[in-house]
Amino acid sequence: MSIVQGQTTSFKYQLYQGGVFNIPTDTIKMALYTANANLNLSTTSYTSVNEVVGTGYTAGGQIMTGFSLSYDAINSIAYMNWSNVIWTNVAFTARCALIYDVTANNASICVIDFGSDKYAGPNFTVTMPANSSTTALIRSS
Repeated sequence: MSIVQGQTTSFKYQLYQGGVFNIPTDTIKMALYTANANLNLSTTSYTSVNEVVGTGYTAGGQIMTGFSLSYDAINSIAYMNWSNVIWTNVAFTARCALIYDVTANNASICVIDFGSDKYAGPNFTVTMPANSSTTALIRSS
């Protein structure tokens, strides 16, 4: 099965439940995975199965910083994004990432498919899209 990219179904559902996420203050992490990962929109939480193993990578991934939450009132779109996530002095191969909320019991937020295996070394950067209502990583309308 191929990796499916987007907001996870459980994230969208839990947003409407309320009380599960407080993304501006919660600890959000990005974990990296191999091509064997079975990540898709049904992924409900962080898992270590098929997570990257290699020099400079710690299980569980890296804390994301630079959170931004905005809205486009004219087009009725709320959107959020983070700064680029950078691993330094590394050697590993990654195919996809899972963004998840540590504070909310490791609940999944988003799956990112890199399109192919990416070799990391000496650094690895996941570049976030521009933070706008048409390009931000997470958008809701």
